[in-house]
Amino acid sequence: MNNIDRFFTSDPAAFADAYIQYLQAVLKGIEVNEVAGFVATLLDARERGATVFFVGNGGSAATASHFANDLAIGTNDYEKPFRAISLTDNVPVLTALGNDFGYEEIFVRQLRILGRPGDVLVGISASGNSPNLIRAFDYANTAGIKTVAITAFDGGGMKAMATEGIHVPTGPKEYGPAEDAHMVLDHLVGAYLMRYVKAGGKR
Repeated sequence: MNNIDRFFTSDPAAFADAYIQYLQAVLKGIEVNEVAGFVATLLDARERGATVFFVGNGGSAATASHFANDLAIGTNDYEKPFRAISLTDNVPVLTALGNDFGYEEIFVRQLRILGRPGDVLVGISASGNSPNLIRAFDYANTAGIKTVAITAFDGGGMKAMATEGIHVPTGPKEYGPAEDAHMVLDHLVGAYLMRYVKAGGKR
């Protein structure tokens, strides 16, 4: 039984209170040095003109799109932009690859076309075990593309394969708090980088 099942009650107010308290505990368990490392990786990619690719499934696909938007557009820098792309956004490409080659291939085949050595691949996944993410990470690790895993639960295979990552300490199957925390990380990192760029790259 995971934590959400444990504190579930028919009283919605009591459930809301317990959920919020648990989410606060999850957020406090995130290692801030992992966040700082991710920020450093993004700034390095920006400095080098490298592309940062985001991938994920389901709710994490939406987070990947949101991350790419906040990084590339939200930072409001067009002279030295963050070149960020979500590989979850092109429905014709996703359906063509899924139909012709299988769902496990939808990210790796895009990465083989668009990715270059020195780029960064950011995978967002609660379980860290989605086959399409594992295949993309496996390719990236052999193609000189840095891998970053943003995970939860026990981190799964993706966490083990990644160059670096941010782990959200939730119990198994706790998708809500995991994805909530991943969105907080998006807004936290985006808020920092927006202000970093506005300050002229000074901390």
